[in-house]
Amino acid sequence: MAQAVEPTRTVIMTVDDDPGVSRAVARDLRRRYGASYRIVRAESGESALDALRELKLRGDLVAVILADYRMPRMNGIEFLEQALDVYPGARRVLLTAYADTNAAIDAINVVDLDHYLLKPWDPPEEKLYPVLDDLLQAWRCSDYRPVPSTKVVGHRWSARSSQVREFLARNQVPYRWYSSDEPEGRRLLAAAGQDGQRLPLVVAPDGTPLLEPEAPELAAHVGLATTPAADFYDLVVVGGGPAGLGAAVYGASEGLRTVLVERSATGGQAGQSSRIENYLGFPDGVSGAQLTDRARRQAARFGAEILTAREVTGLEVGGAARTVRFSDGSAVAAHSVILATGVSYRQLSAVGARDLTGCGVFYGSALTEAPSCQGQDVYIVGGANSAGQAAMYLARGAKSVTLLVRGSSLSASMSYYLVQQIEEAPNISVRTGTVVEAAHGSGHLEKLTLRDTASGRSELVDTQWMFVFIGAAPLTDWLDGMVLRDGRGFILAGPDLTSDGRPPPGWELDRPPYHLETNVPGVFVAGDARAESAKRVASAVGEGAMTVMLVHRYLEQS
Repeated sequence: MAQAVEPTRTVIMTVDDDPGVSRAVARDLRRRYGASYRIVRAESGESALDALRELKLRGDLVAVILADYRMPRMNGIEFLEQALDVYPGARRVLLTAYADTNAAIDAINVVDLDHYLLKPWDPPEEKLYPVLDDLLQAWRCSDYRPVPSTKVVGHRWSARSSQVREFLARNQVPYRWYSSDEPEGRRLLAAAGQDGQRLPLVVAPDGTPLLEPEAPELAAHVGLATTPAADFYDLVVVGGGPAGLGAAVYGASEGLRTVLVERSATGGQAGQSSRIENYLGFPDGVSGAQLTDRARRQAARFGAEILTAREVTGLEVGGAARTVRFSDGSAVAAHSVILATGVSYRQLSAVGARDLTGCGVFYGSALTEAPSCQGQDVYIVGGANSAGQAAMYLARGAKSVTLLVRGSSLSASMSYYLVQQIEEAPNISVRTGTVVEAAHGSGHLEKLTLRDTASGRSELVDTQWMFVFIGAAPLTDWLDGMVLRDGRGFILAGPDLTSDGRPPPGWELDRPPYHLETNVPGVFVAGDARAESAKRVASAVGEGAMTVMLVHRYLEQS
């Protein structure tokens, strides 16, 4: 059987069914190359292929494979032919007796054999090492570059594949994308024993294959923290957008034991923005991903814990404790809670849009899809800043970008600087008074039916790409019955709770709620989830910082 495979140095593999010969080959290889290469020994073609597949999943490199010709069940040529599918760049050597020389010569054409060695190869200094030295040099000069540790095999029009790519990208996890219909993608599928009918396949850094993984499983395997280190904190921040990250930075930097809980990826809607140009201190603009990455690292440097892919489903009050419950039934408690859950994009009601979500219809920027839009006709639905920023970004490579706006102009909902940029972009057009009536396609978006709201006329246009930004809904349903909200679901706080001069129902303290405090003492709200908030990155960060000041005041008086 093959030796245990461990991720260390580049591999030289030897395969021989004779244990004595196998050990002798491995001994000579280790003597010369053991300091720089890992020698993996197998005693059958089957076990060697298993080892190669495991190495492939781990992302390890294989430089040279030496295989004995005369092996039962699977001879050396048959083995090397299958090994070629797993590691096409590895140099291949056949070990053979003099009587099998003709078979070795024939193998040059069958498996693109690099060399054959006659047994015995003594002395190795003359008959083995010079051959291996040349092959290793040739391999080092070839394109054998390793890929990032996380690998994703999917299909262009697989909704789940798109979601996984977006999750990894937004969480700053480096990965390599392989199409399931390309050779390397097929090799990885075969190594994991999959036929490509279910996608995506994610190969974690430790080589574990994950089929159609959900966010918690994926997060746990790519190194993202998902479990709190303690049961009780000073502060739990729910939501990792600008408001939540601001609260985590200020909370942790001021000595509060702080944990931030995010259901998907830090950054929120701002994290999906291709470029934010009106944020203080960045005259040349900054991408949402860059801003998010800096804020996340800053919070972590101050000692805040950041949990990813944890969905919060409940809030409970018990004495001085505020308990946040997760979807899996577990919970974490604290003296205080900041609700920074943000908002999510509203879903397009057009016929067919739901079925094509992730297959040409995307909500938010979905920046991982931008390279595929090169030279394509792209449609963006919406007239606010997020739609304008996406239009400017996608216009860099798209053939055309069309903004579909229900209203009569962009100026009513978009910043002046963005309106100017869009007007000056040669491949961006704006269609006002236009709505999407239907999305059409078999497996992926192919056409849109657009309707002019003034004339009522409909038009069918060809496109494979539509990005939707049509307003947002607060992610607050899980607070029903505990925290007061307005008719649209936004959280009420501070003066909005006492507009009639009386405290909110159930309020038992002899003071009114603090400015950003909800009807539950010690539970605060910041950012877009708050009723009548400004819906700007700067104000969200400011509110996150302000809530921490109010948390300190609350804790001092509790």
